[in-house]
Amino acid sequence: MTEVIALLGSTGSIGTQVLDVVRRLPERFQVKVLGAGKNLERLAQQVAEFRPEAIAIQDETDRPALVSLLKALAPEFNGEILTGAEGLNALALWPGVDTLIVGLVGLIGLEPSLLALKEGRKLLTANKETFVTGGHLVQPYLPQIVPIDSEHVAIHQCLKQEPVQAVSKLYLTASGGPFRTHTLAQLSQVTLQEALKHPNWVMGRKITIDSATMMNKGLEIIEAHWLFGVPYHQIQVVVHPESIIHSGVAFQDGSILMQLGAPDMHGPIQYAMTYPQRLPNLEPTVHLDLLTLSRLNLEPPDLERFPCIGLAYQAGKLGSGATCVLNGADEMAVQLFLEGKIAFVHIARLLEETLNAYQKLGAVSHPDLSEIQALDQWARESVCRLAGLTGSLTQI
Repeated sequence: MTEVIALLGSTGSIGTQVLDVVRRLPERFQVKVLGAGKNLERLAQQVAEFRPEAIAIQDETDRPALVSLLKALAPEFNGEILTGAEGLNALALWPGVDTLIVGLVGLIGLEPSLLALKEGRKLLTANKETFVTGGHLVQPYLPQIVPIDSEHVAIHQCLKQEPVQAVSKLYLTASGGPFRTHTLAQLSQVTLQEALKHPNWVMGRKITIDSATMMNKGLEIIEAHWLFGVPYHQIQVVVHPESIIHSGVAFQDGSILMQLGAPDMHGPIQYAMTYPQRLPNLEPTVHLDLLTLSRLNLEPPDLERFPCIGLAYQAGKLGSGATCVLNGADEMAVQLFLEGKIAFVHIARLLEETLNAYQKLGAVSHPDLSEIQALDQWARESVCRLAGLTGSLTQI
């Protein structure tokens, strides 16, 4: 039976690899609609290949350029072209869709995910922000959700049907990013080009910077808390430079299960898309030969050099309002760094100062969608104000 999918974030790293799986399993999946950002040429190429009924792009101002590209690359396309957040929401509810796959980065992924879940659709998501900002909102729909992130896919495989009471600890592995061995003095001199060179993974710019600050792992801590129902004190980050162990679970009886695989997202994505089946994966880069491994290194994270991990635990324990603020502040701070307006080490400092300012205002435990959006906006404005850049407010 063919599974009909809506794919949001189709031109990004996750989205393009989702489409690789669709190409390998054409009898299993049909792409109904595609949502993208600013990469119009890649979207037009995808339209020509997968023939969706509708597409969405980020900005209405890009419509003329997209129409021109579609005439050249996909002249047979006569579907709808939607724009903005409203366009993504419409695709999430598109008639005939079975499964929503979200490869978007940022808060923008939350609303379409909620809409699809409330409609009873399956959600496959790599959008950490859905859980970081709205974990309390998606929690009732957890049976409909399968994660795509390699770390959470690993835990998903290790847990199987084990009750949460059997879990002693979740281990989230982290490569340590490009600056794992840098001193504090060296971190103060980091350039944008250096921060965008991840040693093991090819990802989008925002996630790559989050990996360099290790905020990516902080967001994954919060995501794991909501996905698997495990308290924060039972979630442990472990630095693993080789990125072969994708994560694991320690159980109350002393057993530890770890999931290993090549550092390639095709494996986790196909697992999520075909779950609960395991189908042959024809992508050669996903197959790992244990005999080629000489050693696997594990070490604790340095919270002094990478304070974002500690900030994630702090925010998580304060509640969903605080994690919304942390996420919005991070999106804004990373954007400012990408624009060359702040230094690398200022990212964590701005997050800490914004979180501290939020605590003085009084915590919001269970914000609704409009409150989440307001907290996000406040956090972004706070970062700009603290950085002396009021008026620089932009979205990633």
